[in-house]
Amino acid sequence: MQTYLNPEWQTILSHEIQKPYFNDLLDDISQEYQTNICYPPKELIFSAFNYCSFKDLKVVIIGQDPYHGKGEANGLCFSVNNDVRIPPSLRNIYRELSDDLGTIFLPTSGNLEAWAKQGILLLNATLTVREDSPNSHKHLKWNVFTDAVIQKISDEKENVVFLLWGAFAHKKGLKIDRTKHLVLESGHPSPMSANQGKWFGNKHFSKTNSYLKNNCLTEINWF
Repeated sequence: MQTYLNPEWQTILSHEIQKPYFNDLLDDISQEYQTNICYPPKELIFSAFNYCSFKDLKVVIIGQDPYHGKGEANGLCFSVNNDVRIPPSLRNIYRELSDDLGTIFLPTSGNLEAWAKQGILLLNATLTVREDSPNSHKHLKWNVFTDAVIQKISDEKENVVFLLWGAFAHKKGLKIDRTKHLVLESGHPSPMSANQGKWFGNKHFSKTNSYLKNNCLTEINWF
C-alpha cells in the first residue's frame, strides 16, 4: 500500500518504516480497506505529517483514533472536514480556547488544518478506523509506529509543547524528555470528562504560546 507520507518524514522515520512490522501494518491496513469501509480515506491517513513538517514542528496534540462516521475524519486528530458538524469534544476545545484567551470565538468549521500548517502535529495514536466502530484498529501496530514518532520528536527536537488530554494521551507521553520539552496534561475534552471538571480551565493554549514566546518561537494563531 502506498504510504502517502511526505519525503521529509520518510527520511526522518526511515529506520522505522523499514522495520518488518511496518510493512505488515501496511498490508493489514490495505486488507482492511479492501474488505471494510474505513476512515480516513487512504490518501489522508498520514495527513498529520503532511501538513506539519518535522522542521517546523513545535506542538504535538495526541488523540486516540479517527472519527468513525462517514465523511468526518481528515487525518488530523480532533479535526473534521469543513462541511461536518463540529463534534462535542472539539466544541469543548473551542470553548476552552475562547475562555483562556478572553476572546469570543464563533467557529464555523471543525477543520484544524490551519493549526497543522503552523507546526502542530495533530497525531492520533491509531491512524485508521472501521466505519461506526471506534478503536476497531487498536489491535494493529499503529501504536508501535506512533510511539516511535513521539520518541523521535522528543529525542531530536527541543522546546516542543506536548498537549496530553486524557489518560490515554498521558500514557502515550510517558517517555517524553520533560527536561527539554513542555508537557501539559489535563482531562480529555469529551463532554463526560469536561462535565467532571477535568478539562475547562487548563489554559493550555495561553501556556503554549507563553512557552513558545519565551523560547523565541512564533506563537500559534489559534483562531
